[in-house]
Formats: sequence, C-alpha cells, structure tokens
Amino acid sequence: MKMTIEFAQDFAKEWISAFNAHDLERVLSHYTEDFTIKTPVAARLLNLEDGVVSGKEQVRAYWKFALEKMPDLHFELLDILVGMDGLTLYYLNTGTGKKTAEVMTFDKRGMVYQVAAYYC
Repeated sequence: MKMTIEFAQDFAKEWISAFNAHDLERVLSHYTEDFTIKTPVAARLLNLEDGVVSGKEQVRAYWKFALEKMPDLHFELLDILVGMDGLTLYYLNTGTGKKTAEVMTFDKRGMVYQVAAYYC
C-alpha cells in the first residue's frame, strides 16, 4: 500500500490507544497472521539470540508475557515518520522513561507484516 500521513496518523492514534488499554486483541488486529517482530526486548525476555518472534500466535504469547511483566506500560507518541509502504512510530514509555522507534512495514491491505524495534 502507498502510505499517507493521514493513514499513519490514524494508525498511530489507534495503536497507541490499544497498547495503553492493554487490549492485546485490539493491538493484534493490525497485524498479518505471519508477521515478524525483531526487538531487543524479546531477546531479553524470551532469551532469543536474534530477538525475532514470528507469527501472530507467538507474538500474542510474547506480548501477553511482556504486559504481565510491565503492568504500568503506557506509551506517549512523540512522532510519526512516513515511508513508501510503512511508517515509524517514535514514542516514550512513560513507565520506564525509555524511547522506542518501531519501524512497521505494511502489506497491500494495510496490515503490518514486519516490525523492527529500536530503543534508547
């Protein structure tokens, strides 16, 4: 899909809202069944050398575990960067004070199929 700033803004608002509500099914509704996420948090929490979690069911289990470990998780959107077929959400985890950039690539239906997360 061709990314627009309007789509990116709507997506970001919904995505942040769903995570802040800790509504895992609502968050997962934005992703394809076979999506992958690569993140240092998964590497640490799940003891994965490459930090890659593949498929909606495995990601569901990972995020459920992560939300249980971080019950005060709350994100504040700082910025949105728009690319050709994806976007980057730059946000603050207000519970930890850490900033994150998630680079998301979308399929033609507007579903996320690949994510890479970066932290500072």
